[in-house]
Amino acid sequence: MVEELIGAVAAVCAGGLVYLAAAARVVKQYERGVVFRLGRLHGEVRRPGFNLVVPAIDRMRKVNLQIVTMPIPAQEGITRDNVTVRVDAVVYFKVVDPAAAVVNVEDYRFAVSQMAQTSLRSIIGKSELDDLLSNREKLNQGLELMIDSPAVEWGVTIDRVEIKDVSLPDTMKRSMARQAEADRERRARLINADAEYQASKKLAQAAHQMADTPSALQLRLLQTVMAVAAEKNSTLVLPIPVELLRFLERGPEAARQTSTEHAEHAEHAVADAEEAKEALEELRHAVEQ
Repeated sequence: MVEELIGAVAAVCAGGLVYLAAAARVVKQYERGVVFRLGRLHGEVRRPGFNLVVPAIDRMRKVNLQIVTMPIPAQEGITRDNVTVRVDAVVYFKVVDPAAAVVNVEDYRFAVSQMAQTSLRSIIGKSELDDLLSNREKLNQGLELMIDSPAVEWGVTIDRVEIKDVSLPDTMKRSMARQAEADRERRARLINADAEYQASKKLAQAAHQMADTPSALQLRLLQTVMAVAAEKNSTLVLPIPVELLRFLERGPEAARQTSTEHAEHAEHAVADAEEAKEALEELRHAVEQ
């Protein structure tokens, strides 16, 4: 009798262990469990840890709540300024409502991937090439909004979307390279012209200053001679100041002008002497009479 009782207890314990093994479910920290009882959603979402379900009646589906990194295949399209480009991106999303992610959509990963590809092609058609190359932050935000709107009904939220690379045709790359080269050459010419303009202004100021003080030109000449002599050169070239040449040009003209003035003074003196002599003669005749 006792042996039969022990056997029955052992059988019950074994059956309980088998039932417990069949009913036990372990949900990890980054997962949530969605239970379906006879095909219908049952109860609340199961939390992480040890959970029990009814074997053969309940079915638990685990949903990962970690952020998923999904690359978007490269999409080819024509921009608003008629340039053919290939753009690839990456989308980061996570599940916030496990029940909606399981019930409302068949495969939320595939749905997000298709929506991301469609949105990327739409963004390419609405944007210009310069925006794709330099204003990616704004395009990323637009992509995120376009993908996130339908994803909310799937229990999924889009964390962020990033455009990784923009591939251009070889002809467009060469055209952009020529444009960039021309722009750099234009800026270099402007910088050189501005430098020449500033240098000319400074030289004009220095010329006016030296014109007010001619000795400054001589001092500058001596400084130049000292700088050249410091290099221990065998040949020393001394520039002749322009002012000296002008002085030499003015020399003969000044001498001729001086001689002309003296001749005129002599002629005036002779004329005055003759007039005085005539006046004396007239006076003498008047006295004699």
